[in-house]
Amino acid sequence: MSDCVGHHSHAHDCSEMPVSGFTAGRRQFLKIASLGTGVALFGTMVPGGSANASGSIEAVVLSCMDYRLVDKTVEYLDHLDHMKGEYDHIVLAGASLGVVIDKWPAWAQTFWDHIQIAIDLHHVKDVVVIDHRDCGAYKVVYGKDFAKEPAEETAIHTENLRKIAALIKVKFPTIKVELALMALDGKVEKVSAA
Repeated sequence: MSDCVGHHSHAHDCSEMPVSGFTAGRRQFLKIASLGTGVALFGTMVPGGSANASGSIEAVVLSCMDYRLVDKTVEYLDHLDHMKGEYDHIVLAGASLGVVIDKWPAWAQTFWDHIQIAIDLHHVKDVVVIDHRDCGAYKVVYGKDFAKEPAEETAIHTENLRKIAALIKVKFPTIKVELALMALDGKVEKVSAA
């Protein structure tokens, strides 16, 4: 049987192939991964479905989708005492950028809806926003590679992080906001909200 990955002329639909060994194509993998993610998210949304029996967790986190920092973001969050490894996680390209600019208005609405759901279901008290250096979304939006100018990169991230903090405080005045800027090596700089 031919492997679907990289083959364009064959008589079967790769999305319908059975999963066995390494023969599953990327589409099949993504279908399975999406299903697993949906089931995991459903478990946290159903009352009593979270790991915390009380239904309360400390925070909701917003971070970027960049694959280079997924593990580093989790490591950072798991080492914060007040997080206790339990938090809701929102992922948007550019993190704060995806909320504070007008380019993708649906993203901002999605973020606000997720915050409200996290408050309603899990009684979160904090929002943690983690931007990162060498962010591709910043290159797309601003047309500039800020990684080449670290001081300017820090300034633009600080500006956007402070914008999102101010917006959160207007919409949810009782929520505590924590801001951070992560380097590609996983080191984190705290950013003040003011």
